[in-house]
Amino acid sequence: MSEFEPLLTTSFLVGVLAGAVRLAVPILLAALGEIVTERAGVLNLGLEGIMLAGALAGFMATSWAEHELPGAGGAAPWLGLGAGVLAGLAMGLVMAVLSVSLRTDQVVAGIMLVALGYGATAYIYREAFGSLTARIAPMGPAPVPGLAELPVIGPVLFAHDPATYLSLAILAGVSFLLFRTTWGLAIRAVGERPAAADTAGIDVARTRYAAVLVGSALTGLGGAVLTVAQLGIFKEGVTAGRGWIAVALVIFARWRPGLALAGALLFGCATALQFRLQALNLPWLPYEVLLMLPYLLTLLVLMRARTEDAPAALGTPYVKE
Repeated sequence: MSEFEPLLTTSFLVGVLAGAVRLAVPILLAALGEIVTERAGVLNLGLEGIMLAGALAGFMATSWAEHELPGAGGAAPWLGLGAGVLAGLAMGLVMAVLSVSLRTDQVVAGIMLVALGYGATAYIYREAFGSLTARIAPMGPAPVPGLAELPVIGPVLFAHDPATYLSLAILAGVSFLLFRTTWGLAIRAVGERPAAADTAGIDVARTRYAAVLVGSALTGLGGAVLTVAQLGIFKEGVTAGRGWIAVALVIFARWRPGLALAGALLFGCATALQFRLQALNLPWLPYEVLLMLPYLLTLLVLMRARTEDAPAALGTPYVKE
C-alpha cells in the first residue's frame, strides 16, 4: 500500500489537474482551428506541420525580442504568439491554394504540409541557432487575484499563464462564430452542401479560403503557446504528435468546440499524469508505459469515435457546374 501513497495525496491530484489544464491548451487551439476548417469542407491533416511552424516562429520572435529589444519586457512572449499566428497563416495559405484552388487530394496535401513543417523548421532552427540549445523566458503565470488562493480549485483553474485564459476566450469566440453568425452559417453551408450554398449566393472558394486561414492561424498559435508559454525551448519535432492528436480530437468532439475542450482536457490529464508518475520514479511502472499514455488514449478515442456528424462535403473539392 505504501507504493500507492504518493498517488493518493491532494497535492498530487492538484498537480495533475493543473497540469492537465495547461497542457490541454496547444491541442485545444489546434482542434478548434481544425473544426473551423473541416466545417467548411476542407480536411487539413497538416496540423502537425503547422504547429511546428508556429512553434519555431514564436520561439524565434521571442528570442529576437529578448536580445534586440531589452526594454520589451513582458511584451516579448506576446510578439512570439503573434509570430506563431502569422506562421500558421502562411502554412494555411499553402493548404488553401492546394485544396481549394488546385483541388488536389486533401489527404496528400496535408501530409505534404507535415513533411514541409518538419523539414523547414529543422533546417531554419539549425541555421539560426546552430547546435546550441537556445532558451527563452517562457510566459509567466498570471494568477487571478483572490481566486488563485482558493484551495484546490484556485491552482487548478486560476493560476495559469495568460495564454491559457486566451484559449478559453478563443473557444467561446469560435463557438459564437460557427453557430451565432451569418459567416458561421456560410461555413457550415459550404461544408454540407456547397452547390446549394453557391446557388444561394455564397462564394464557396472564398469561404473555404477564409476557414482554412482562420483554422491554420489558430493551429499556429497552438504551436507558439507550446514553446513561448510552456517550454521556453524549441527542438526538432517539439510538438511530439500533438497535431495528430488534435485531428483525432475533432472526431471525438463531433466537430463541436465545447466537446473539443473536454477531449483536450482528457489528453492533457493523460500527459500530466505521465509527467507526474515519471517524477515519482515508481519501480513497478515501466517508463515506456508512461510514454504511451497520451497516444494510447488517442487510439481508444478513435476506436470509439463516430463519424456520422462529419460535414457531408468534407474532403471533397467543389467544382462549379
